[in-house]
Amino acid sequence: MAETELAQKLQRRLVLEDNEPPTDAVEEQSLEQQHQNGEEKVLTSNADSELSAKLNRRQDINTGNVVPANRANIFNPYTEFKEFSRKQIKDMEEMFKKYDSGKDGFIDMMELKFLMEKLGAPQTHLGLKNMIKEVDEDFDNKLNFREFLLIFHKAAAGELEEDSGLLALAKLSEIDVDVEGVKGAKNFFEAKVQALSSSSKFEAEIRAEQEERKRQEEEKKNRRAAFKELKSAFNQ
Repeated sequence: MAETELAQKLQRRLVLEDNEPPTDAVEEQSLEQQHQNGEEKVLTSNADSELSAKLNRRQDINTGNVVPANRANIFNPYTEFKEFSRKQIKDMEEMFKKYDSGKDGFIDMMELKFLMEKLGAPQTHLGLKNMIKEVDEDFDNKLNFREFLLIFHKAAAGELEEDSGLLALAKLSEIDVDVEGVKGAKNFFEAKVQALSSSSKFEAEIRAEQEERKRQEEEKKNRRAAFKELKSAFNQ
């Protein structure tokens, strides 16, 4: 009886050992589970951080602390700054490009320093920082073209202090000021605004540009015809 019971116990023991996974397999399965749990935690953490950043940026935009990223894509200086003529905006753009020595679409502090020195109104480091801060809508510590135009917009609206470096920039720039013979940027821009309504001025300038291109094409055509006639005379 005892021998039969012992034999049954031994048989059950062997069956259990056959069905039990090896120790290495158990450890490998445990490590795999830990790895998966770690990856899930990292992914969850990254998703939470990304969502938090998006929510913070949206809150900043809603409160006016950040300019939406798509503003640059829809910016049109001719429609947004209607108080300026096309020629004035083009002159400002040429000036902007001239001092954007890095050719990256921005005027940084060192480039602004060089610009003010060229205009004969050098600024201190703090003065340059304050100049940028006054029109820096996206808080990147440099000026894009729209922010550069804001300098002249604020000058025209009388929104700059007399001792402001930005007002000195607007007054000392060569954007038609010497031609108009006015004392200040504000008077100069107000005179331009009063001369013509924005819409009719814009249309007149478009027509003028088209007529100028047409005239240039006509002159080229006449020169080609004269050259062919002269060549034909020599060949006779």
